[in-house]
Amino acid sequence: MDLSYTPEEEDFRARLREWLARVLPGLPSKPSPDDWPGRRAYDLGWQRRLHDAGYADVHWDASPTTRLIFLEETEKAGAPYVGANFVGLLHAGPTVAAEGTHEQRARWLPPILRGEEVWCQGFSEPEAGSDLAALRTRAWRDGDHYVVTGSKIWTSHAEVADWCELLVCTDPSAPKHRGITWLAMPMDAPGITVRPLRTLAGSAEFAEVFLDEVRVPVANRVGDENDGWRVTMVTLSFERGTAFAGEVVACRRVLGELAARARENGRWDDPALRRRLGRLNAEFRALWRLTQWNVSAAEASGGVPGAQGSVFKLRYSHARQELYDAAADVLGPDRLDLDRPWTLDRLSSLSYTIAAGTSQIQHGIVAERILGLPKGR
Repeated sequence: MDLSYTPEEEDFRARLREWLARVLPGLPSKPSPDDWPGRRAYDLGWQRRLHDAGYADVHWDASPTTRLIFLEETEKAGAPYVGANFVGLLHAGPTVAAEGTHEQRARWLPPILRGEEVWCQGFSEPEAGSDLAALRTRAWRDGDHYVVTGSKIWTSHAEVADWCELLVCTDPSAPKHRGITWLAMPMDAPGITVRPLRTLAGSAEFAEVFLDEVRVPVANRVGDENDGWRVTMVTLSFERGTAFAGEVVACRRVLGELAARARENGRWDDPALRRRLGRLNAEFRALWRLTQWNVSAAEASGGVPGAQGSVFKLRYSHARQELYDAAADVLGPDRLDLDRPWTLDRLSSLSYTIAAGTSQIQHGIVAERILGLPKGR
């Protein structure tokens, strides 16, 4: 498989670099981490700048390779992260683009790209754990609406979201995985209660969401009724296959900063630390090549990443934890100072073996869908 870039792709890279160099110095200051309305406005403002410059559509209308170049260059330049736009741009939006009707794509995709609407993810539930298919949130038909009752947890950006990509059980008598439906739920609908959750790192980007007979139009269903598990696999393939691509670039940047800090504070004299950082450098270089391979494979198969994304997610989540463990080693006694760089990142890295499907789930996907091993009983 050819992992090189075409002249047209390199031209896109050069134009993007020039635009970033011109625009980034004039951006306003970022709001505080706890100011979610301010962060929403900041993130949407950045998305609007991308839209007006012609770069917003790279998430859906451009080739996967062009999208990868965009993620690489914006991260290298220190451009704002997608932030509150994460679910809309990298999960729900690509799913609607791949599985939605013409009317759904026309309604939901332009506002995401223009920086007008924020989405959250309503997948996980308190009693379902990693077994997403065991969800209990129920939805039953009442005319041209579904009536939804249940609860979700770890709902990303629910407190500032306009829409929620929501998984519901529409046929509890169906075999597992076959009675699930994917809905787009307006977050201002009556019957929705949002309760923010504070993480170990002190942030509150997650929330519990309680649903009490919330009415969602049937027209907001993406895919067929009871076909939501298949649609969900499309969503998760984007989450595991390409959504973390920019973070690999960020980790490589952090690794260089760690080496520089180690040289400053004397930790570079430790040969064990040097070997550790060298191995991580090789690991993240390999992960970046794997990302390129996955993107090329997705491009060849219609744009939706395949099960190979689980290979990436599995290794990346552990490598990220190892990176920030190494950061703690470099910092020495300062590793417990929450005002130091990388300390909060180390705490947040602990979630990566759970987010987007636990490592145990990824092991099962790799075993069954790539290696062809039989399912466990």
